[in-house]
Amino acid sequence: MDFPILCQTCLGENPYIRMSKEKYGKECKICARPFTVFRWCPGTRMRFKKTEVCQTCSKMKNVCQTCLLDLEYGLPIQVRDTGLDIKDDVPKSDVNKEYYTQNAEREIGNSDGTRPVGLLGKAPSSSEMLLKLARTTPYYKRNRPHICSFWVKGECKRGEECPYRHEKPTDPDDPLADQNIKDRYYGINDPVADKLLKRASTMPRLDTPEDKTITTLYVGGMGDTISDAELRNHFYQFGEIRTTTIVQRQQCAFIQFATRQAAELAAEKSFNKLIINGRRLTVKWGRSQAARGKEAYQDGVSEMGTRLDPVPGLPGALPPPPALEEDAPTNYFNLDPGTSPNVMNISLPPPPGINPPPPGFGAPMFHMGSMGPPPPMGMRPPGHIHYPSQDPQRMGAHAARHGD
Repeated sequence: MDFPILCQTCLGENPYIRMSKEKYGKECKICARPFTVFRWCPGTRMRFKKTEVCQTCSKMKNVCQTCLLDLEYGLPIQVRDTGLDIKDDVPKSDVNKEYYTQNAEREIGNSDGTRPVGLLGKAPSSSEMLLKLARTTPYYKRNRPHICSFWVKGECKRGEECPYRHEKPTDPDDPLADQNIKDRYYGINDPVADKLLKRASTMPRLDTPEDKTITTLYVGGMGDTISDAELRNHFYQFGEIRTTTIVQRQQCAFIQFATRQAAELAAEKSFNKLIINGRRLTVKWGRSQAARGKEAYQDGVSEMGTRLDPVPGLPGALPPPPALEEDAPTNYFNLDPGTSPNVMNISLPPPPGINPPPPGFGAPMFHMGSMGPPPPMGMRPPGHIHYPSQDPQRMGAHAARHGD
């Protein structure tokens, strides 16, 4: 049975699709020969898609017949050939192209069909750059309908029944808005490839921690399908593994190596390149015990890696108290620091019947606790000691005084 060569994204997320088949319905957009055209809808609210190139052109480059992206990495041909260091000069003239295609068909017929032919079949199996840029999950947004040109002009009257998207179009000066299928196939002047190559040159790197005692790697984004044995099967090649701890609640794991050299090699070979069971995993260095405990409690995570759920109804965390000096005195009443706790030098007028001191001898000194009751409230002048409840200017003071 004849079946098109398609990627998972172009097929759609529905495993049950209906295709229409038209034998020799159109000519291939690369070799211009007639081929069998397949047409299908990849999902709900998606546009209909069809094959654009013949199966021979698809097998020569190992690409999807519809989107012309690499079937293994999901990347444009220009990015793949750059990563594998391939220079496959396909002829572009009609006569040379026909001869080249016939030889490719003969080579495809003699092979088992499991590996690509030509220079691509002789290329190395993988590349670090391609593993970093490879798409591991389908991108179904690529199957969305095109933008409604009538809606852009304000003339669409279909409303929600319109099969096209009612969204603002992209900037016409954007290089991604000008894509050509032949440039994509031949790997020249592809704006998507240029964007990905620039991203590869600026991708982040994993810095090695200065603390030489750290031999643990953090592996995140595991999901529920990756087991301890699968992690060990990948990391054991870099050196002896001391412990493997999986935290199911956080969907992460901690791999502790016996030596620092093995941990550095595993981090270098796995950062942005680790894919297990079709999932791209995040690889980072672990933190020291002191740093992990301090940052974990600040972020609401315990030392075991479990996140602490906030208790409803409780106030937020209080700010830390200001740093107190150990030698600072506890002066609660703003008294003079040189004042004795049992004797306070307060300049007060003498009680009735006592003559004031001569000029130059200063105010008399009254010893609190040795002279009996203090002077009446009306005789106390305002000083450093302030009692808000005895302030005559406060609200209700006059009413209380009149009531007395």
